[in-house]
Amino acid sequence: MRRVAIIASAGGNGKTTLGRELARRMGVAFVEMDALVHGPGWTEISDDELRRVLEPIVHRDAWVIDGVYSHKIGKLVVDAADTIVWLDLPLRISFARLFRRTQRRIRGDETIFNGNKESWRTAIGGWNSLLVYALRSHLTRRRTWPREYAGYPVTRLRTPEQVDRWLNANA
Repeated sequence: MRRVAIIASAGGNGKTTLGRELARRMGVAFVEMDALVHGPGWTEISDDELRRVLEPIVHRDAWVIDGVYSHKIGKLVVDAADTIVWLDLPLRISFARLFRRTQRRIRGDETIFNGNKESWRTAIGGWNSLLVYALRSHLTRRRTWPREYAGYPVTRLRTPEQVDRWLNANA
């Protein structure tokens, strides 16, 4: 296990937390896809530019990448991975975590990647807001990913306990 892609059914599953810790234990680079995709002011990097940035990374000997953005770059990350970890926690857990994290960031006026800040408008305002997107993606990915990633080296973890056991057994 040298090239690990961490995917999740929705936000709040712990991709970044697991990815950082796994990369630390493995002594390899960690790449947070959200930080690459969302520039200052939440501007989104073009698909071509994201591919240009990621191609040299995925050709390295070892890495942990949090997220895959397949709608932007296809299967670039998963095709290069030797291990894919799918965090598929129950919605009641992931959504509660996502809501608490978002609330903490907004109340604390916390800056995240590239100077961005979350707001209640971006969290709940509209079809593409963070929380609505999390609900939609959870349902869609649970239905489509088993077929989409059939044949790939996927480990699907469905509880926080499974995540902890997997991490302790593999890093």
